[in-house]
Amino acid sequence: MQNNVDSSATSIFSNLRDIFLPFLRWPSVTPSLLRSEAQAGLTVACIVIPQCIAYALLAGMPPVTGFMMGLIPALVAVTWGSSVTLATGPAALTCVLVGASIASMDPSAMQQSAQWVQWGVWLAVLSGLMQWALGAFRLGWFISLVSNPVMMGFTQAAALLIIASQLPAVLGVPSLAGAWSWALQGSITANPWSSAAGLSGVALLLLSKRWTQRVPWVLLLIVLAAALSYVFSYANYGAVIGVLPLGLPSSTHLTLPSFQQLEVLLLPAIVITLVSFLEAASSAKVEHQRFAIQWNDNKDLIGQGLAKLTAGALGAAPSSASFSRSALSLYAGARTPWATLLMVGCVLFLLFLGQHVLALIPKAILSAVVIAAVASLIKPREWRTIWRSSPAEAVIAALTFVATLISAPSLHWGVLLGVLLCLGHFLYQRLHPRMIEVGLHADGSLRDRILWTLPPLGAGVYALRMDAALDFASAASFERRIFDAIAQRAKQGNAVGHVCIFAQPMNWIDQTGIDVLDSLQKVLVTKKITLHLSGLKLPVEQALARAGALKPNDNLQLYRSEAETVQALRCLV
Repeated sequence: MQNNVDSSATSIFSNLRDIFLPFLRWPSVTPSLLRSEAQAGLTVACIVIPQCIAYALLAGMPPVTGFMMGLIPALVAVTWGSSVTLATGPAALTCVLVGASIASMDPSAMQQSAQWVQWGVWLAVLSGLMQWALGAFRLGWFISLVSNPVMMGFTQAAALLIIASQLPAVLGVPSLAGAWSWALQGSITANPWSSAAGLSGVALLLLSKRWTQRVPWVLLLIVLAAALSYVFSYANYGAVIGVLPLGLPSSTHLTLPSFQQLEVLLLPAIVITLVSFLEAASSAKVEHQRFAIQWNDNKDLIGQGLAKLTAGALGAAPSSASFSRSALSLYAGARTPWATLLMVGCVLFLLFLGQHVLALIPKAILSAVVIAAVASLIKPREWRTIWRSSPAEAVIAALTFVATLISAPSLHWGVLLGVLLCLGHFLYQRLHPRMIEVGLHADGSLRDRILWTLPPLGAGVYALRMDAALDFASAASFERRIFDAIAQRAKQGNAVGHVCIFAQPMNWIDQTGIDVLDSLQKVLVTKKITLHLSGLKLPVEQALARAGALKPNDNLQLYRSEAETVQALRCLV
């Protein structure tokens, strides 16, 4: 008895430790571990610094909030999540969703203003609460509502919109219309200094993807740009970042949103919840495949949700997992959460030393960093691949893509349309399941009798196989298919005397299916047709037996295997 009590107490203590003090499970630091984790942390830190600033501006938030998204939330995510090398912080898709959502919700709000910051913080809080709740209640399957084709269409459309939003800064023109005029007519209204900085930055970063990834090209570009900016006094000719303020706008006082404001925030927050976790999932799956361990999606939902709540508490927009930084972290040798802790330390150290360097960086270079990062999201070959495998899903992806572009800045409508189209496609397939009349092939297998021009399994036999569960969605089509076949055979002078249902694919039956099958038996009895059921699975058989639909009679025959069924049907006269 005492042993049982001690075991229960140990189990409770272990669960409480995992919930409140999960970092106690971090591996002990050894010299070799410290070297590999420090290398990975420094490598990611070199990318995080410019991306924090660039992505915060992409969301319309003050630049300093990028670091509030990328430091403490990153530690929270790896501490309470399942993926120990996931790089959490500002991410392109999440940031563009935040900026677009706020622009559509409150057109009067100015970027980086107190009102804009407040909207961003509440998006972080709401999406964080949603992700935490999904993980805590083990509802990770809910994320599957956004299918890969929908995500592909949205991602590629969002990437184009992000690039379009950064083009004015890269080309040195005041607006996107000016960028179009500059491209078509070679307008001389462009700022040559901004154009030179932005275009050279984009070219260098795109070319660097073909070179070794061990070199921190983004950091080198930032340092080089800052040096040239200092030498040529770039601030006199083009926009620079300037000294980063250490806090939020002085007029920022967060207040609880009203019920009407919550209604406006709810839809964008749901989309941010889904999209940002799909970004995290794509990176987490790579990590767990690399280490050959099982992925706990609910635990990562909790970790990502707490990270968003932390970002909101710090006055920042929602954080998310970055696929590019996570891949770089894994490539650089990260194996434990220590890499993230060391990354945070490296960022703070570099910021302390490089405040004046950051102030010199041209804004065109930051736009170049964003464009180079999201350019990899545009993958034309994926369209051809998905069209070959599933034209219907390719159409859904295309409609999501178009809807996202058209609905800008309200990008969430593109995702929601895609989700609705996917659910509609799924429902259509459930309402119209694949059903075939089967015949015996020369190789001994049962195949589509019409497609392979096979003879019936027996005299007056109609043999059907439905590759779906027999439930409320498929029952009507199932019943109609059998009665249509009987009627058609009667018109042709080939009366059906036996209906055989090969039920191996039916792994589920609900009350509607039971009622339809019971009604089918009664109708067949009146028509003096025998019903044959082959290979009923145990759950289906038990459900039918409890409903009294399998009572022995001369018009109902049951078989265990296909071979037994075929042999019995061949002996029919």
